Amino acid sequence: MQPKSYLVIGGGLVGAASALRLQAAGFVVTLIDPGDPRRAASFGNIGHIAAEQVSPLASRESLRTFPGRLFGLGGPLDFRWRDAGLWGPWAMRFIAASSPACHARGQAALTAILAQALPAWRRLAEFSGAPDVVGRDGHAVVWMSERATGKGMRGWERAPTGSAAFRPMGADDLAPYAAVMTRAPVAGIRFSGTAQVSEPQAARDALMAAFSARGGEVVHARVAHLSSGDRVIAHLEGGGSREAEGALIAAGAWAGRLMRGLGVEAPVIGERGYSVQSADHDWDEALPPTVFEEHSMVVSRFTSGLRASSFVEFGSPDAPGDPRKWRALERRLARLGIRFSPEPDRWVGPRPTLPDYLPAVGRLERDPRILYAFGHQHLGLTMSAITAELTASLALGVKPVIDLTPFRIERFSRG
Repeated sequence: MQPKSYLVIGGGLVGAASALRLQAAGFVVTLIDPGDPRRAASFGNIGHIAAEQVSPLASRESLRTFPGRLFGLGGPLDFRWRDAGLWGPWAMRFIAASSPACHARGQAALTAILAQALPAWRRLAEFSGAPDVVGRDGHAVVWMSERATGKGMRGWERAPTGSAAFRPMGADDLAPYAAVMTRAPVAGIRFSGTAQVSEPQAARDALMAAFSARGGEVVHARVAHLSSGDRVIAHLEGGGSREAEGALIAAGAWAGRLMRGLGVEAPVIGERGYSVQSADHDWDEALPPTVFEEHSMVVSRFTSGLRASSFVEFGSPDAPGDPRKWRALERRLARLGIRFSPEPDRWVGPRPTLPDYLPAVGRLERDPRILYAFGHQHLGLTMSAITAELTASLALGVKPVIDLTPFRIERFSRG
């Protein structure tokens, strides 16, 4: 029997968007979230709707370039050694998923879902009563040296970009950077078919407001575990419980524990990103979100300030931040001559990542009342709107607009 009520576990962008779509589809929805928006990846991300990122990071190329990207050598990649018990087994699965055949299947799956990402975001922004949440179109990738330009340009010319496209940036495109940096980049490419949200947290707030306005209930608590009998019960930390006929697990980097409690293997890990933000800056609002590729850093202007983000750190989602990474970000900004507060707002949050760099979106085979939507890695904001539409389709028993077979969580428990 199709559930008429749902618990949504997790209130990041994926959970908030899905709760809104489920509530609007006629279900009675209770969203359970810890209530600390800074805790997860939805808060401090760069706001990029990245339709171009159709190639999974699980690849032979990632394995080949791994040593040169380590944090100890100045790169963005790091591992918390005290968390080796978490990322060690995950890394073995990552290596297996990096085979050419697995990579090709993953790329086809990401291409299909990311083609829907930006249109779904425009629909969601309009539906939530906040059409301005989806702001400027496009983004830029730039290089500060001729050597980096050659390598970077060759890489992008070979790379698939899905529904997005790019063109070389001319002198007129690059000149405005000189007004806000020590000098303009040597070269760059400008993408179309991508976009930026005006403010990640404002986007989430708009979704939550629309959800509440439609009668949705929000409970600020952490779920210790789920159990299912006649109904699905969320047992809350500190006591108490909530129940419904069905549940959607959208708990990001913390989803693995809940899935294991249901007897399902879900090897999701916290792949942590770092950002710094300054309300005091002179970054021109006409400049697009910009990737400084040889610095492994993205700079983007929001309504609340200028944000810079970097790093891929594997470890516990609850571990404290590493001050070295914030300092490294601030040094890179200083070297580029980008004016920034000497005491910026510092943030760290875990991207929920599965070893093949595909999300988990679907319905549990062993208990069809349980839906799941997590593991969106760097693309949580990007895919949140289309994931919400797919989740609503599953709940309604309607055929989804794309094939969800590649995203089934059971792919990790077979073979």
